[in-house]
Amino acid sequence: MGSGTDADPCCTELGRLIATLGFDLLTGAGGGVMEAVSRAFFETSPRSGIVIGVVPAMVTPLERLERRGGAQPITYAPPPGYPNAWVELAIYTHLPARGREGTLPSSRNHINVLSADAIVALPGQEGTDAEVWLATEYGVPILAYGAYGDRQGLGPHGIPLARSLDEVRAFLDRRGG
Repeated sequence: MGSGTDADPCCTELGRLIATLGFDLLTGAGGGVMEAVSRAFFETSPRSGIVIGVVPAMVTPLERLERRGGAQPITYAPPPGYPNAWVELAIYTHLPARGREGTLPSSRNHINVLSADAIVALPGQEGTDAEVWLATEYGVPILAYGAYGDRQGLGPHGIPLARSLDEVRAFLDRRGG
């Protein structure tokens, strides 16, 4: 989990680590952290996992699908740049909410969080904050990592903050994947 616009400096090392541990990588399929970690994961060889991306989209008019009828054509429109080039399995959704609206029922963040065995949260904006909060609410193991500044060992919403890649490795090893 992390920024959709900016890539934290530790994205490459994190993507490589997750690939070498034999896990699949699940992201929100966008740019920034999602793209940088996905690329590092994808380019790691050997690896046994795949890059999975959960894609948001606007379906217009959604009401026509809900009513199962009507003459209007349906438009399905993921945001520009989704999925990023490194996603090997895209899960296309009809869920448009993201960013500030990341905890709404219409957000793919619920799928991202509930589909993860463990989450490593890199710095991001409102969407990342929503995913961190959802993980704490759903009880999904989560760890912060990256350039969070001096937070005295805690990431957003009081989650543990890893200070090294070895701490991230230990966290993921305990989760077993």
